[in-house]
Formats: sequence, C-alpha cells, structure tokens
Amino acid sequence: MGDPLNFKTRPQVARPMAVPKSVGDLDPVALETALMQTWSDEKTFATSIEARRGDASPFTFLEGPPTANGKPGIHHVISRLFKDLVCRWKTMEGHIVERKGGWDTHGLPVEIEVQKKLDLMSNEAIEAYGIEAFNQKCKESVWTYEAAWREMTERMGFWLDMDDPYVTLHDDYIESAWWSLKQMFDKGLLFRGHKVLPYCPQTGTSYSSHEVALGYKEVAEPAVFIKFKLTGDDASVLAWTTTPWTLPGNVGLAVGPDVTYCRVRVTEAPSGAWEGRGGAVVGEELILAKDLLSAVLRHQVEVVDEFAGSELVGKAYKPLFPDAIDGSAHSAAWTVVGADFVTTSDGTGVVHTAVMYGEDDYNLGMEEGLPAQHTVGIDGSFISGTHRLLDGRYVKDCDEDIIDLLSDENKLYREHIYTHDYPHCWRTDHPLLYYAMDSWFVRMTAVKEQIMLHNSEVEWAPDWTGSKRMGEWLSNIKDWAISRTRYWGTPIPVWICADCGHEHCVGSIAEMLEMKTDDSPIPPELHRPYVDDVKLHCPQSGCSGEMLREPYVMDCWFDSGCASFAQWHHPFENSEDFDASFPVDYICEAVDQTRGWFYSLLAIGTTVFDSITYRRCLSLGHILDKDGKKMSKSRGNVVNPWDHFDKEGSDSIRWYMMTQSAPWTPTNFDPMGVRESYAKMFLTLWNVHRFHSDYAALDGFDADDEAGYVAVGNRSPLDRWILSRLNTVANGYHEHFVAWDFHKAGRELEAFVVNDLSNWYVRRSRRRLWDEADSSDKRACQHTLHEVLVTVCRLMAPVAPFMPERIHRDLTGASVHLADWPVGSELVDANLPPLDYGLEQEMALVRTLAESGRRVRVEAGRRQRLPCRDGWIVGGPDISRFHDLLAEELNVESLTTEDDLERFQRVVIEPNRKALGRKCRQDLPAVLALLAEADPDSILLEIDAGICLIEGYDITLDDIETRRVEKDGFAAATISDENVGDVSLVLDMSLDEDLLSKGLARDIIRRVQAERKALDLDVEATIGLSVWVSGLDLASTDWAHVQTEVRAGSAALNEGAADAAANSFEVDDVTVRFCVEA
Repeated sequence: MGDPLNFKTRPQVARPMAVPKSVGDLDPVALETALMQTWSDEKTFATSIEARRGDASPFTFLEGPPTANGKPGIHHVISRLFKDLVCRWKTMEGHIVERKGGWDTHGLPVEIEVQKKLDLMSNEAIEAYGIEAFNQKCKESVWTYEAAWREMTERMGFWLDMDDPYVTLHDDYIESAWWSLKQMFDKGLLFRGHKVLPYCPQTGTSYSSHEVALGYKEVAEPAVFIKFKLTGDDASVLAWTTTPWTLPGNVGLAVGPDVTYCRVRVTEAPSGAWEGRGGAVVGEELILAKDLLSAVLRHQVEVVDEFAGSELVGKAYKPLFPDAIDGSAHSAAWTVVGADFVTTSDGTGVVHTAVMYGEDDYNLGMEEGLPAQHTVGIDGSFISGTHRLLDGRYVKDCDEDIIDLLSDENKLYREHIYTHDYPHCWRTDHPLLYYAMDSWFVRMTAVKEQIMLHNSEVEWAPDWTGSKRMGEWLSNIKDWAISRTRYWGTPIPVWICADCGHEHCVGSIAEMLEMKTDDSPIPPELHRPYVDDVKLHCPQSGCSGEMLREPYVMDCWFDSGCASFAQWHHPFENSEDFDASFPVDYICEAVDQTRGWFYSLLAIGTTVFDSITYRRCLSLGHILDKDGKKMSKSRGNVVNPWDHFDKEGSDSIRWYMMTQSAPWTPTNFDPMGVRESYAKMFLTLWNVHRFHSDYAALDGFDADDEAGYVAVGNRSPLDRWILSRLNTVANGYHEHFVAWDFHKAGRELEAFVVNDLSNWYVRRSRRRLWDEADSSDKRACQHTLHEVLVTVCRLMAPVAPFMPERIHRDLTGASVHLADWPVGSELVDANLPPLDYGLEQEMALVRTLAESGRRVRVEAGRRQRLPCRDGWIVGGPDISRFHDLLAEELNVESLTTEDDLERFQRVVIEPNRKALGRKCRQDLPAVLALLAEADPDSILLEIDAGICLIEGYDITLDDIETRRVEKDGFAAATISDENVGDVSLVLDMSLDEDLLSKGLARDIIRRVQAERKALDLDVEATIGLSVWVSGLDLASTDWAHVQTEVRAGSAALNEGAADAAANSFEVDDVTVRFCVEA
C-alpha cells in the first residue's frame, strides 16, 4: 500500500483475511469469559513472551508474593492492575517479559490462623501439640485460598505464571535464603543482641505489630512521679512513668538537652487535700521541665534556678533499688543522659530509662553504655536479687508494692490514675510487657552509605517515596532484627557450640550435611523441628564439641526479600536466569511496603550483592471507600471485586482504577464510577466498533485489499484530522506512561474516544457510509475508522486487555497482545499516522465555533433543528474547507467569511451617571430621558463636532459610554485565542416558511429514526411511512429529504385521516402524527 499506516501484528501469528462482521450489543461478562477460554486454548500469554525472544531484551518483573491463607480483595485488584499494565506495555515495546508468580507462605498470620483453629494459646500448648504437627497444619493453611487467588487473577486478566511460582516454604528457596545469610555472616554483618518486643509471659511469645493490634484495651492504671536524688546535691530529679514495674530496672534518666528545666524549692504544703501516696516537705528541692511545673506540682514552690537540659547531663543520682542491677562495670549507670526523643508534651520532661523494657530505652542504653541487664525473667516475674519483697513475683502484681516501697523511702512525689490504651495478649487477655528478647541482627548501620546510594539509583514513582519516605527511613537506619521466636518459618541457619561458644552460619544443605554429627538425622525438609534435631561438629581447632541450632526462624520480610535470587535457587542453579533478571526492572506494591518488602529487597541486595535489587518501583496509594474511609467489615463498606467482574466486567474496573487518581494517591473507590467507566468509555468504543463493523460488513470492506486502499494524503480533511489527533494523543499517552502518570494517559485517551472519535468524527461521518454506492470517500472513511480503532485498541490493551482484544481480533484476525506498541520503542518501529498540527488547530477552532454557535442559538431561543438562513465568520485563519461541515453542524444554510464585523452591529449609548450627575445635578432625570430617546449615531456625530447640547448642557464623550451590539435579527459570539486572535461567528436569526419547513423535516426525521431504533431494524432495512402535518405546509423537497433519511420504501403525506395509533408531537405550533411499518 505504500502508506505508513501498515498495521501489522507479529509474524508468528497467521491470521485470516479480516472482513469485519456485524457485532451485536455489548455483553462484557460474556465477552471476557470467552476470551479467557480463547487465551487458554491458544496459549496467548506464552506466545506473547516467545514472540519477543528474537529481540533478546528482557524486562524483568518481580511479583510481590501474596499469602494464600486470606481471600483476595479489591486492594489486590489495584496492585495487580499496575503490575499487569506495565508488563503488557513493555511486552508490546518488544521486551521479553516473563512473569513468575510467587507465594509468601511463612509468617505470623499463618500461625495465628492455625492457633485459633487448634485452640493453641501458648508456646507450651504448641509444643505439647507437637511442632511437626503444628507446622504441617501451617503448611496446609497457606494454600486455603490458592484457588480463589488463581480465579481472581485470571478473571481480571492479570497474566502471571502461576503454574511454576516461587514458594518461600520450598527447600530450594530456603537454601538460597540461608546462602544470603551466610554472606552477611562472613562479612561480619550478622550478630546477636537484643530487641525490645511486646511479650506475653503467659504464652512465652513475643508479638509483632500485627498481633499487638488485635488486643488493645483501655485500662486505668497507677502512674507515678518519682524523685531521683542527685549524688552530692540536695535536689531530686522528678520523672514520670506509667509502668512502675520497670523502676527496679532503672539505670538512667533522659533529658532534652535543649529543653529548659527549673530547680524549685517547696515553700508551702498544697492548699487542698492530698490524694494518694507520696509528698514533699517544705524546703525540698525538685528538678523538672519549666513547661510542666503547673501540670505536675501540687505544692507552692519558688524557682531557684533555670537552665538547659544539657547542664544536667552527666550528673549522677542514687539508684532506687541498689541491689537490682550490677552497674560496677558501667560508668554511665545512674546518670543523667541527653536524648532527642524527650519532649514536654506530658510527664516531667525527664524520662526514666530501663534499658531492657522499652525500644527507646534500649537504643539509648546502647548509645550511652548503660547496663543492659534484666530484672524480670522470661516468665514475667522479678528475678532473685531484685528486692526481697519482689523476687519471684509476677511484675504486674507488684505495682502497688513498688509504690509503697518508694513512698516509704520518700522517693514518691505523687501518684494518679492514668487511663490509656494498652496492648493485651489476644490469646490470654493479659497485658503485654515490652521486653528485650535475644535476637539476631543484620548490621545495617555498617552499610548505611551503600544502601542510601542504592536507594538513590532507583527510579521511584512517585520520586518522594524514595527521597522522603524511604530516604528518611534509611538516614536513621537501625540494625535489622531478623530472628523470631516462632515455629513456622525459615529456620535461622546459625549453630553455636555448647562447649566453646563458637558461632557458625550454614550456607547450604550440603554444608549442613557435611558438618552434621553421625547421630543427627538427615532432615526431610528445612523446617522445624527437623533442622532442630541436626547437630554439627564444631569446626574450631581443638574443640570437639557439638553445635546446636539457634531456635529461631527468620523474619518473613527477610524471606520475601530474598525473592530476586531465591526464586531461581541462586547460586545453586539457574545462574543464567538470575544473571538475566538481576537487578529486577520493576516492582510494584502498596506504599505500606516501603519499610517492608521494598526495604528488605534493598537491604539484602546491598548486604549480599552490594547492588540495587530493583531499578524501578511504583508505590501505590491505598484504596478507600467512596467517602475516603478505610474499608472494613465492621463498617460494611468492603467492596467485593466479583460484584463488578460479573456486571461491568474487568476492563471497566481496571480502567476506572487507573483513571480515578494518580497511582500513588489514595483511591476513593465508588462503584458508580465503575459503571460510569463502562458507559462512557467502553460502551462508546463498542458503539464506534459496531458502527464501523455494521457498514463494513454491508460493503464487504477489507482493510487488506490494496486495490481499495485510499492513501492518507488523498483522504478528506476530517479523516486526516482524526488521524493526526490519534498521533498526538498516542504520543501524549506514551509520555504519560513513561512518567508513571497512567491516570492522565487514560483520561486523555478516553476524551479522544468520546469527544474526538465518537461525538465528532463518527457523527460528522455517518452520511459518508449511508450511500450504498462504492466511492473513494466512503472507503477512506472505513480505512480511517479501521486504523483508529486498531491503534486505540493497542494503546488500551495494557490497561483493559479484554474489549480491545475482541475488537482487534474482529478487525485484524490477530491478538492485540501480540501487536507492537504503536508509538514504537528502541526495539519496535512506530506505527502512527502522519501528524498535521496545523490541521488540528483548524479543527479545534471549528469545534470551538460550533460550540459557540450552539450557545448563541440557545441564548437567542432558536431550537437546534430550525435552520438559520446565513452565517458569517469574521476574523481568524482561513477555515473555508470546513465551512460546509460547520454549516451543517450549526444548521445554517450558508456559511461564508466576512471582514467587517460592524456590518452586523449597531452602537448603543449608555449614560455615565457619575459624570452626568456632577454636571447636571437636579436636571439629571430629564437629561437621561432625552439621551435614552436620542439616535446614538446622531449623538456621536454631534459630540464629535462639539455641538451636542441636552437641556442646555454640553455633552462630551466623558458623559457617555458606548458599546456595540448585534443589530436586530442577528446573534453573534466572539472567541479569543492566543494563536489566532479574535474570531466572531454571526448568525442570521430571521425566519420564514421555508426555514420552518426544513426545521420540521428534521424533527420528523429524528422521531422516525428513534422509532426505527425501537423496532430494532437493520441499518439497511426500509420502512413504510405515513405522516400527517397540520399547521404548516411541508415543502416537497423537505418531504423527499425525510423519505431518503429514514429509508422509506413507501411514504404518504397527509393522505386520509391520521391513524388513531399514530405517534404524535408538536413543535412551533405545528402538530405532527406519523406511523412506521417495518
């Protein structure tokens, strides 16, 4: 054909000659269901990958693995949409995009579900049940909803290899995770320490934030203000705590270095009655934050001194419980230290620090060298030697005794009841203790600079996720506690010698088997309890001891963070697959994964490979209900995606989710929005396809018939305009994709389909296809529609994979998902029609004038179907080639160009009341009356000659205001455009019998066409038509026009009496009755 619009699919796919067939009404569910079967039968997904092998340019995607022990919801649809969208787009750009599924099978949610089912409410209960049996139940549980996930994934059109996924519970995956930990161990990055966790002594279990959230309760507990007596000073530092049981473990007081503190002296007893225990004597001196004096103190005091917290740092004080902690080796013990987390929002501005019982306390203790010793055992009871009245007792039972002890020793200033939310064990309902547990850490602080560098190399969308959310997190990076006191998870591969204490990290199954003792069994799988039974020979020279495995499992975020290499069982096999896919090109999950999976991938990539793990990351906003509220079962606002899959179809929900908002902003999901997307975008596109296909089928149109092809340059300006617009929109669409602005891309393409293609091009082209005779113009229109539809389908395909596929197959015989990206890439050629910017500008002006003209008619009370005799365009560029189109659009008999706008205008004079009031004063009413009756042109001539006198007053231009308005019988509007200047449209509003007849004919046509549609007649079907008109003579030419437009095979006008069953309507005092016979 020699034309750039040679739309071709991949050569691997043979297709038949494609003469479109008529398509019926749209049934999105049936359409999508049929295509899912077609894809399955034809293996279209696999073909789309294999078809790109020759280009040998992989684009790697890493699936963030879901857990299949919970049902998929609407929030999973939106994340899978943006995963699928990018992968399909990159495939069309020519890349090999393999999409391996994955399952996250370890972790707390699995254990919780099994514990609830088996009623195992403590670690002791789990161990009594049997770790092997418990973990087997966990293994079964993770697949509970696997079928539901598969079904949802397939139904929404997310192409993912779920038949060969990576699974975190498989030994191959676990072995790769062990190998990565071994790399960290060998680099000195793995070490043993403490991590403060919410802990339940009754169950012997530490809890994650997920579990803690299950058990918050409002409680009223004693809170106390404690006096810490400074060494060598008469003053006491006042500190507040809501956990009296932690006071025996106190080893430091934290102050804000920049906070202002006061030293006060008690001058009088409190005026009212003292409530509870504690107190202070006159003359006693206390130190606390200045801002909190009035909130804390009940005595009358005088301020002795005022100073910054930094002046307190380093001062020593006497321990509350001298025998509880051994501070002999710690010079910082029982001293005041500075801390930036200290505020004056509550308490005293001084924070009591018990290193082992709070995260801030522990971190501060490690920084300052405070003693890290427990006063509380793992059973929740005070250890021996804490205090004779406390030893061996459960800590929460000792609050009152501790307060009594401190009160008796004048160490208590006052107490009060504090009501707050406090976490309780979801199993036993006991309050949790924040407790420093033994833990294994990855020394992330040692690689801070490297991980921040790698973070800066990632293309984040939005960019502030990387620079702000992740960047700020990394700038304050902490060592990563990767061990959990759990049962179901990847076992930590660290063994410690019972004799010499040597630590060894195993990096492979082979290494474990090589080092195991003869009496140790070979574990059938790499889970507890099997690996717990494996003992290793100590490799230390001179030691013959046996090594026991540390009884921990890995943080499940470490599990999933190994996915980039563990999915390939790297480094043990599949090295080519790993090399070709690392670093990963693209990942996508919700924003709450920033410090979860996004971080774990980045952290492991840095510590193991000193590399970025992913090049691009799209961070998605959360999905909320239509009112912007979080979805929850209790609120009853949870959306079931199947409600939309089975109604509007997957395309509509996918398109709605993409266009609703930027990917990273929260999406307010409104079910009505999905319905609007269906009606606006998809029904419109389908109707355009139906319009084209119906006429193409009638005419036997074949886009591949070179003999009937009309080159773009030989087509009408309307055809060339829509093709140029397609080029512009396609390039903008692509640019938005590159910038991650998918919402903008979708909105612009939707506007093109609805406004440019359907409401303008198709509407203005209908008549071209009505002529049964073949013509070059008719074929040009068919080719244009064909080319636009094919290209639109290819642009839409990554987002909405179903309907574009159906239309593309109808028009080309091949799958749209095997086609190239129309805009092109480094791997595929662009395939877009020619761009004609000047033509687009002209048509933009034409459409603006059409809109202005419709508005002028409305304002003038001229109904749309009643024609105007003449119209004129004044100013602007030459758009004469569109005069006929614009005249038809405006229902104007003749449209021409005019240079003189004033020809249609007259001058109106308005008095300048302010100026005339000063000049005429009491004669103003008479002057105004005469001015209103005067001829404006005469007044202006007299003013110009200096002879204008009214009631004896000399009238000048300062006394009047002039404006130009349309003469009677004309209506006009002026538009201003920075490119073309001012352009005016003038319409002749005069009326005669001829125009009334033409208008009536148009009204009759509209009513009869509506009746044809109601009768569901074929496009080419003829009808019998009878019309009775009273009140106006319908001209013969207009009656003939009616018959042609409605395809009347037989017609009668005003013959006999009107049928009693005839339809009727009235317009302009004319009554019309008509009957249609099929």
